[in-house]
Amino acid sequence: MKFIADLHLHSRYSRATSRDMDVETLSLWAKRKGLKVLGTGDFTHPLHLLDLEAKLRPLGNGLFVLKEEGENTAGTHFLLTAEVSNMFTKRGKGRRVHTLIFAPSFEVVERINAKLGKYGKISSDGRPIFGFPAKDLLRIVLDISPDCLLIPAHAWTPWFSIFGANSGFDSLAECFEEETKHIPAIETGLSSDPEMNWRLTALDEVTLLSNSDAHSPSRIGREANIFNCDLSYAAMAGAIRQKDPRKILYTIEFFPEEGKYHFDGHRNCGILFAPRETKKHHGTCPVCGKRLTVGVMNRVEELADRPEGAVSPKAIPALHMVPLEEIIADALGVGTNASSVEREYLRLIERGGSEFDILLELSPEELSSFTPPLILEGILRVRAGRLKIIPGYDGVFGKIQIFTPEERTKGPTQAESKEATQMKLF
Repeated sequence: MKFIADLHLHSRYSRATSRDMDVETLSLWAKRKGLKVLGTGDFTHPLHLLDLEAKLRPLGNGLFVLKEEGENTAGTHFLLTAEVSNMFTKRGKGRRVHTLIFAPSFEVVERINAKLGKYGKISSDGRPIFGFPAKDLLRIVLDISPDCLLIPAHAWTPWFSIFGANSGFDSLAECFEEETKHIPAIETGLSSDPEMNWRLTALDEVTLLSNSDAHSPSRIGREANIFNCDLSYAAMAGAIRQKDPRKILYTIEFFPEEGKYHFDGHRNCGILFAPRETKKHHGTCPVCGKRLTVGVMNRVEELADRPEGAVSPKAIPALHMVPLEEIIADALGVGTNASSVEREYLRLIERGGSEFDILLELSPEELSSFTPPLILEGILRVRAGRLKIIPGYDGVFGKIQIFTPEERTKGPTQAESKEATQMKLF
């Protein structure tokens, strides 16, 4: 069975998250997006876990559905997930590593929470912080249930990740030592994509997952994974462990330049540098003289042992896209939060089935029957990768431009429209 899964998001109990991050609202948005499986997020938080246990019904295969499904929420499956932060010192350097935990049952989750509760206050935030090494977290979780998965989250972000420039490691083995064999995957994060990770031979055997890390319902699915296996926890976990290209078909990606840590820079001074410019300035801001925040691209360049453009021999394909709301907003020349964008988004979803159907599956001819010409042109340009991006840096998201102001006024030229229409679907 082919389906799309987003396995990293947060609940309303995490900092800086929407109050609408509950399973009912998430189910509604999953239908709009075309997602079949969602991570629950934050199962370590006692109040969120009570909410999950009250509202979700186990299917007996490690996945869950709403006990009370409605017409607009039926069919969404949930997998029990959480993110944990380990802040510790190793080899004289402070480390801050975030990891995802996947669990197959409420019973296992309750045992994990009971154990972690002895080491810190798990009710303080949806993403709890512990002072022991990430290696010990892995051992704790797998000792409770070998069916669990532990996966380094947003692996390249500067501040809180396995490979982060400021608090990470140069390899999985440096962090997890003899337990590295129990790390089957990493999450690439919004600021990197599989192509960047393919440059490291050390990651050839590791499954590369992509998830939204959403803090609000409309952001789910901005990155996701396409599975082709039984709809069960065991089948999904097996596909991840085996890195089976027949069962994980491809990942859906942000253009990594849009991620807020892709390039280097200093946002307070408006400094945005590619890695070569950072090297030229010896890693310091030319305005204030402070240390620049080294981004993901620079860190990949530092650790890579393959040239840019190299493909891992075990690569699972990646498919880049721009969320439909952003395409609509660019075509209308307004922000993504504008009411006009919301109205058009919901109208298109009603006609097109789901966001992923519109962005990835429907032909130009099918889209043209209900999609305004400029928005259709935007979808086709994104499929073809014909856009401009100012890369993100130091916590500032990158800026995507699909249309110029003149094109919004006059429409694209006939030549451009014809070229875009003839682009093949991914």
